[in-house]
Amino acid sequence: MRKSVLLFGVLLILLPGIISCKKETEAPEPKPPVDTDPPPLEWKKPAYFPDPVYDLSKNPLTNEGVELGRFLFYDGILSRTDKIGCGTCHQQQAAFTHHGHDLSHGVDDQLGTRNSPSVQNMAFSPSFFWDGGVHDMDLVPPVPIQNEVEMGERVGTVIEKLRKTPVAGASKQVNYPQMFKAAFGTDEINADRMMKALSQFMMTMVSATSRYDYFLQGDASALTPLEKQGMALFKQNCASCHSSELFTDFSFRNNGLIPNKINDQGRYAITLNEADRLKFKVPSLRNVGLTAPYMHDGRFTTLDEVLNHYANDQSGSKDSIFVSPSLDPLLQVAEKKRGIQLTATEKQSIIAFLRTLNDEQFISDKRFSDPGVGTSF
Repeated sequence: MRKSVLLFGVLLILLPGIISCKKETEAPEPKPPVDTDPPPLEWKKPAYFPDPVYDLSKNPLTNEGVELGRFLFYDGILSRTDKIGCGTCHQQQAAFTHHGHDLSHGVDDQLGTRNSPSVQNMAFSPSFFWDGGVHDMDLVPPVPIQNEVEMGERVGTVIEKLRKTPVAGASKQVNYPQMFKAAFGTDEINADRMMKALSQFMMTMVSATSRYDYFLQGDASALTPLEKQGMALFKQNCASCHSSELFTDFSFRNNGLIPNKINDQGRYAITLNEADRLKFKVPSLRNVGLTAPYMHDGRFTTLDEVLNHYANDQSGSKDSIFVSPSLDPLLQVAEKKRGIQLTATEKQSIIAFLRTLNDEQFISDKRFSDPGVGTSF
């Protein structure tokens, strides 16, 4: 009996220590992981568009990522002078071209060598720029950023500038570390994230709300009889190159332009293939009524001049069809009769149709507008 009492007493003395030891050796309760990734943003293509080329699985869209891309697109911080942004030469009211400029002006008002192409429906393009030198949308921004005439900067320097924001005393401050954290989960700023944010913004820039689109969707009254006549003529004479509902086959063609004083050789500079001399990418004609001047060097200021060129109505002039080994076969009708044969009335009806591709909603959509980050125009 005394031994039992004694043993019980010993247990009472040791029990707190045993309990304490057990608590110390037990692993703490695991905490559920914190999801720092922003929720995905659903992206839908128009039903009558082809599938996108850009792989969204490697860069899922989020509201935060798209917004970051929009700020970067317009911010002059991407240039050496902190004044030239992507939006300088790609202005929304002109369907993201540099309206009125045959060749765009970059840092220190230096003149470029080509006309700014429209930034629209980029998700569907297999290559970029007039010569097709880039095949991934993520790799598009470094080209103008590092071009000495356009933005004159280095990507690494841009990253350092972004990391140092917001700058004390700046009139329009942007906290990029905070925006990168919202978009990617941490405030790390690197080139990969910057390019992906810009791609996310450009991915959303889909133009598909023109009168022509309403016609495609079943509204027969969206086009006038003249415009419908022009559409038929367009399909007969122009759709070999400007095909599909994107109005381009994304090919590279020599459309008979006399080489300019810069002697731009187009696709040849990329491939070094003689067959590619004087070939340039076939541009989409969506919003074409808003994107003058035309051609890779902006030599034509009106659609009338464009159609006159293709009809070869300027025989003997500097803008008549120039014959060279790579001239597109579609323009070589006969030895002495080149071009697309069109009457003056047919030209005007085609132009009337082309203007139905203007997308007023696209050029006024606030989702694509300048957020006001100090870019100088």
